[in-house]
Parts: sequence; structure tokens; C-alpha cells
Amino acid sequence: MNVMTNPHAAPDVSIHDLRDSIHRHLTYTIGKDKSHASTYDWRMAVSYSVRDLIVDSWFAATRRTYEQQGKRVYYLSMEFLIGRILEDAVINLGLHQKIEDVLQEDGVSLMTVVEDEPDAALGNGGLGRLAACFLESMSTLGCPAFGYGIRYEHGLFRQRFEGGRQVETPEDWLNQTHPWEFERPEANYTIPFKGRVEMVEGRAIWHASETVLARAYDTPVVGWQGRWSNTLRLWGALPTEKFDLERFNSGDFTAAAAPEALARTLSRVLYPEDTTEAGKELRLKQEFFLTSAALQDILRRFLSEYDDPSLLPDKVAIQMNDTHPALAGPELMRLLVDVHGLDWAKAKQIACKCLNYTNHTLLPEALERWSTWLMGRVLPRHMQIIERIDVEHQAATNCDPSLKIVYQDQVHMGTLAFVMAAHVNGVSALHSDLMRETVFADLDRLYPNRILNQTNGVTPRRWIRLSNPALSGVITDAIGAGWEDDLDRLSELKAFGSDPEMLARIHAAKHANKVAFANWVNDKMGISIDPEAMFDVQIKRIHEYKRQLLNVFETVARWNAIRQNPTADWTPRVKIFGGKAAPGYYTAKEIIRLINDVAKVVNNDPVTKDLLKVVYPANYNVSMAQRLIPAADLSEQISTAGKEASGTGNMKFTMNGALTIGTLDGANVEIRDHVGPDNFFLFGMTAAQVQERYQSPEHARNAILASQSLQDVLQIIAEGRFNPEEPSRYSGLVEQTWNHDPFLVASDYDSYLAAQAQVDLTYRDQNAWDQLALRNIAGSGYFSSDRTIRGYMADVWDAKSLL
Repeated sequence: MNVMTNPHAAPDVSIHDLRDSIHRHLTYTIGKDKSHASTYDWRMAVSYSVRDLIVDSWFAATRRTYEQQGKRVYYLSMEFLIGRILEDAVINLGLHQKIEDVLQEDGVSLMTVVEDEPDAALGNGGLGRLAACFLESMSTLGCPAFGYGIRYEHGLFRQRFEGGRQVETPEDWLNQTHPWEFERPEANYTIPFKGRVEMVEGRAIWHASETVLARAYDTPVVGWQGRWSNTLRLWGALPTEKFDLERFNSGDFTAAAAPEALARTLSRVLYPEDTTEAGKELRLKQEFFLTSAALQDILRRFLSEYDDPSLLPDKVAIQMNDTHPALAGPELMRLLVDVHGLDWAKAKQIACKCLNYTNHTLLPEALERWSTWLMGRVLPRHMQIIERIDVEHQAATNCDPSLKIVYQDQVHMGTLAFVMAAHVNGVSALHSDLMRETVFADLDRLYPNRILNQTNGVTPRRWIRLSNPALSGVITDAIGAGWEDDLDRLSELKAFGSDPEMLARIHAAKHANKVAFANWVNDKMGISIDPEAMFDVQIKRIHEYKRQLLNVFETVARWNAIRQNPTADWTPRVKIFGGKAAPGYYTAKEIIRLINDVAKVVNNDPVTKDLLKVVYPANYNVSMAQRLIPAADLSEQISTAGKEASGTGNMKFTMNGALTIGTLDGANVEIRDHVGPDNFFLFGMTAAQVQERYQSPEHARNAILASQSLQDVLQIIAEGRFNPEEPSRYSGLVEQTWNHDPFLVASDYDSYLAAQAQVDLTYRDQNAWDQLALRNIAGSGYFSSDRTIRGYMADVWDAKSLL
């Protein structure tokens, strides 16, 4: 079904052709007739038909890049949280209505088909979702690009709750055929580990004692209107040694399959538990597996076109998404020097011009460090290269020993990435400033002008057009079509700021989304929530600095206050949480359990249940976010100031008309600037005030003693009111809040309560609330990932659009 007359235009396919393609795939690819086809069968047939349409633009984009010798961007990330692909592709190709009509002819619902698709388990949170948004925007803008990641069989984990506790089970998304990928058996690369390094005539020869194969699986990523498609290339691990038939026949079945089992371990699970030495080794191997496979592939592609290695920086830009791919520096050096024979100085000059590093954290403990013992044992050649890079770094800068890459028997991956990168970027204006002032202050002085800012963004195609069709229709009716790839046009909505009809439509769209989410909660959890209540939402990775604990404390305070005065003029609320905690993060998992214990009591309290509900659906993922974000009234962005690099959930909520209660942290600062300070519920200390507060050893106790409400909350929790079967369950959380409080929950508590009271008051005037919602939507255009990618293309990659 070749329907592309112009390879850079959206496919103009008729309903007749779509019908034929879907029925053909149902019969000849899936092997079913219409009368016996299941929802799965229809989904696969539709997916293959849509994939056929994407392939034309994918091939055309590849040919154009070769013909014009365009510079390619290579985005290395341990996560790509791509979510469901089918509906995203259908929306970008402009085929939603046509496919819906075709399926209706056969009595099949497109929505049922879409919801049958499992989320690809390739990420955890914002880092992976950002990478997915960036790939889609690069396709929309016609920037030639590859995303490189790992094809995890089981992803992070599937979350469920037992007795309020988080329980982790494997994701099973690959138990079904994944129709979007193309396996590339010809694209195999050997990945070496361990062994020894021998010097032969001045050249290092690495004799690896372990090897695995990296096999490529390609998924085309189509941009808006199908004009360009890039590639997400994921690596699966295979054994280099074949199945040992002799051992199998002798009865040693386990040993016969051992090479395959060991290889597959590398691509089974995202972020395996690393509290053991075996876990640390696996993580380091995973990071090198991704990095080495990607760089070998990049060099193969480059050398198929060019003979001169010095051209590499003109044709290749490599982006390290956080420190996980920081081994790209020493691995690129190894390949250029040991494999391709370049001299060290020239290879380093080339490598440092190709590599760029995005930092995502201001928490020093989150910047990866590996023991020199582990690095030297697993990657002996890289340990040598890192040490030489470090010697040159010290010689060039005369730096303090604490700024060495190898310091106190640890390899500091953040320092390595910084030293080897041409550009180091933060992901919000505040974050980039704080990088210069805190975590990379000394390196910034040694390498001036290396740090720059690229504030994150999200794709409006998925996060408005797909997720919120009701709001999308309102926007298009008001300002016309075409805003999806020109999101600055949302500012045109400001002209409707007091238009009663517009405000009524905004309100109706939000209400419809709330009704849909309430029905979903009732179906999935058996909890009845009122769409007329305020939907107050905090969905993100569970971490102390994100301060779900502050939200829980306010929930307990609200519940207690309602019980004491149930006839007061309360604003009904539904508190909605979502997110996973790392399996080994005990405190975060205790916070999850506390939320669920509070929910159990609050939701069954006859005094409060009509005024306050707490909902925590398990296994938060992209698809759940697409249900929840359009239904949210209030977005909780309450991290400790100076701790969140950017955040992207805050942007998605703002685009969908949720108001923000938040601190001056990450991209909150820029969101507040763009939507207007009067349209943002601000509370808490600034980053500078946070640092000052840390200087007081008694900050936690002093803040609690100054707040009767917080004392009452902590007493209620300490007494076991939410867990009478085990009253002391949360004594650790209570004790930590009183005596340590590392993320200043107590210090910001009263300010948070005051802001929540203002939220209550504002929500009671629905017309005023709807006006604020409209202003948030109108001010959100800056936060498109298209704007972010244009910034990277101009300031970091020096890459051009080929559209």
C-alpha cells in the first residue's frame, strides 16, 4: 500500500485502501478471519497497516539524509518511556477518524483496540519520557536522528499493592508480538567484558574473557503529519557462544543454556537492584552494553560514507542523557585508537567535539560513581583510558584532587561526562544556574562556557492532541488548525480570557475528562469519586525530595480538620497519587504504604468520605498519565527548591488546564513566568533559603514546634490511627521528620497549608477557576519539546532540518 506521492507529506490514504490493508493483515499476517478475530488480532492488523504507512516516510528520510550528507544526532538513553505507539502514530498520520470508521464497519471499537496495547516497559519516569518526547520532536522537525536504548524484556517492574505495600513483579509487554519493531540480525556487535589488556608494540590489545552480542531492533518514530520518521534502535543481548549441545546431551541442561541466560540478563530489567556487588556489576555492564553497541553502530554508519575520521564531529552529534552513557567518552576513544588506529591526541579532539552531556540532577549522591576495583575488573581497558583522560584533565587545569575523575578509589561519572563533553546542559533555567553554583561549580570555573541551558519540553501531539481530544477541539475551534506543531499559537487563547462561551467549553471539556477518569477508577479500584470535587494530583517517581510526604501530611491535616468541624464550608477534594519507588528505597516504600493506609481510613470514614477521598492506582505509566492529566484540576509540584532539575509533568498539567501549587523549583519557575504569577499557587522557601535553613541543626524540630497543625498530624500518625494493627509502623518516618527532615517538609508545611487554603477558596468560584485554567493553557506554548529540540539543534548539535 504505497500512497506516498510526496515522501515528506502526510499519507493520503483512502478508507478503501485502509480497509483492504487491515483485512489483508488480519488474514495473511495474523491468520484470522473477521468472524473469529479477537481484539488482539484486530490490534495487530491495524498496527501492521499503520506501520506500513510509516515505513515510506522512514525510508524517504533515510535516503534524504544519505543524499544530503546530513548531520545525524544520536541520543543515548537508558530509558525511552514511549508508551503505547498505535494511537500516537494514528494521530500523527491524521488517520484517526478513517481507521475508526473502518473498524466500526466490522463492529470493532478503535478505543478498545488502542487500549489492548501494552505500554512498552522501557523506562521509569521523566528521564525516559523526555527521551521519547525528544525523538518525536526530532521527527516532527526533520532532524536526522537515532535513539539508542536497551530492549528490556521486563522493564522496571509492574507495581501492585498488598496490604498497602508496593510489590514488584516483572512487566510482560514482550509476551506478545511487538508489531512496531524490525529485528535486524545483520546489525550485531560484539560487546567485550573483563579479561586483560596487553601492550603490543605500543598498542593496547584487550583480551576479553566474556563477550555478548548486541542485536538491533528498530522502531520507526513518526513525526507530525508523517513528514519524517527517525529510528529508535534498541539493543537485545544474545550469547556469542552457541547452545552447548554436547553438555545438553550429557544431561547438564543448565550449563548448556548458561551462555544464553547470562547474555539475556543484560537486557532483562531496567535498573536492577544494586545494593549487592553482583547488582552493581550488572548495572555497569548494562551501561557499557548500550554505549558500546551504539558507538560501534555510529562508527560503522559514518565509515560507510566517509574515509576521513576528522569529519566525525561535522556529521555526528552524540547526546548522553544523564551519566548512564558516560562511558561513551572512553569507549569512543577505545574504538578510535585501538580499533581504527588513530593517535591519542587526534582521537580525543574528535571525541570531545562529538560528545554532549545532559545533566538531570543536583543531588551529588545521584551522580554515578563506580569503584575503581569494579571498573578495572569489568572494563580493564576503559579503566586505563579513564586514568589517562584524568591525567590530562589534571595537567590542563591544575585542579584540586577532589575534582579528579578518579578520586578516593571511585570513578566519578559526572566528572568524566563533563570533561569529555563539548557542551553540558541543564534542563531548566534554575537548574542550569544551580549547576554552575553547586554541583559543577568548580568544573565550570575550569571549563568556562561549557554549561548552557535547554529547558525541557513535552510533545503536544501526545499530551494534548491525543490525550485530551475534548480540549483539542476547543483549541482548534478557537484559533484554527495547525497549533500542534506551532504551540506558541496557544497564546492566541488569551483573547478569550473572559469570553463566557469559551470558559464554558473549557469547563465542559475538563468535566468530561473527570467523569471518564472517575468511571475508570470505579471500574478498576471500586472507589466512587465525585467529578464535581477538585481532582488534586501528584504523579511522579516516589522520592523524598519530591515530597509526597508533605502531601500526605496535608491530607491527614485536612481529614482531621473535617472531622472536627464537618459542617464547615469545605471544598470537596479527591487526592490522587501515582508513582513507583525503587525496590531498594525503603523510605519511599514506607511513604507509599502510608498513603495507602491513610486512603483506607479516609475513604471509609462516614464523616469525611463525601468531602475527601484518597486514590492511588497501582502501576502508574504513560497510559495512566494520559487518562489522569486531562482530568486534573490541581497539579502538585512541591519538591524542595533546588532539588528538581526540571520536571515535565508540570508542563503536561499546565497545557491541559490544571493549576499548579508549587515551589520555585525546576521548570516551575519558568511556568510561573509564562502563565503569570497570579495564576500559580506559590509556597515554600527559595533555593537560597533552603541552603540557609540547612545551616540550622534544629531546623526540623523548630519548624514542628512552630506548627500546631503539623504536631497534630505527626501525633495522629505516631498513634497508629491509620494502622491500629501495628501502631508503631511509621515511627521511623515520624522520628525522621522530627530530627532530620532532609528535604524540609516541616519547614515548608505551614506555607503549603496556607497555599492549599487559597486553592480551596479559588476553586469555589468556578468561573474564576476556569479563567485561571485558560490562562495556564494560553501560557504553556513555550514548553513544547519542539522548542527544546530547536535549541539543541542550534546551540548544542549544530544540526539542520532536512525537511
